[in-house]
Amino acid sequence: MSLKEITTRIDAAARTAGRVSDDVVLLAVSKVQPIDRVEDVLVQGHRVFGENRVQEAQGKWPGLLDRFPDAKIHLIGPLQSNKARQAMTLCAAIHSVDRPKLAVALARLAQELGHCPELFVQINTGEEPQKAGVLPDEADAFVAQVRDMDLPVAGLMCIPPVHETPSLHFALLAKIAARNGLTGLSMGMSSDFEQAIAFGATHVRVGSAIFGARVAASV
Repeated sequence: MSLKEITTRIDAAARTAGRVSDDVVLLAVSKVQPIDRVEDVLVQGHRVFGENRVQEAQGKWPGLLDRFPDAKIHLIGPLQSNKARQAMTLCAAIHSVDRPKLAVALARLAQELGHCPELFVQINTGEEPQKAGVLPDEADAFVAQVRDMDLPVAGLMCIPPVHETPSLHFALLAKIAARNGLTGLSMGMSSDFEQAIAFGATHVRVGSAIFGARVAASV
């Protein structure tokens, strides 16, 4: 599949849902992809990318950003508090705010640096013990806590359990977002982004369908 095919499917899914395609941001998930593949997608005109690890992004993106300064990096993987400064310097958005300690670190750095990326609170909609994210019953309180730190909460993010119907989790995330006055919904991946768009996704994460099978990144 190609970038053009993915964007065509996003456009069609948005129209079917009574939305416009500009409402949906495609995060081209470039984690563990070699620089030449990422560069090819940049040359095609795409500018928003998802990375899973701060360290990998730091090794890959500075040189690319020199050549494509309008590209934007979204961190979609777990973030350790001691990597928060690097993430805030490099990333336009962080999709994995999932605990008070991290929120405190981000708030402190926001005051120090005078800016903060857009933030998405990660919700563990499947209540999976091995997965990061705030439990659904604790989501409202955590969103309020993050807002009280004057942090820019743009929306919520989820990764549905592999063996469950994703639409149930998309619907739950949308419900939590609505009652908290949030419009950003980071949900949907290669296999289910069209369903996510039907439930209001504003950011969808697609990797191998754009770049091909993952290989060790050349960083």
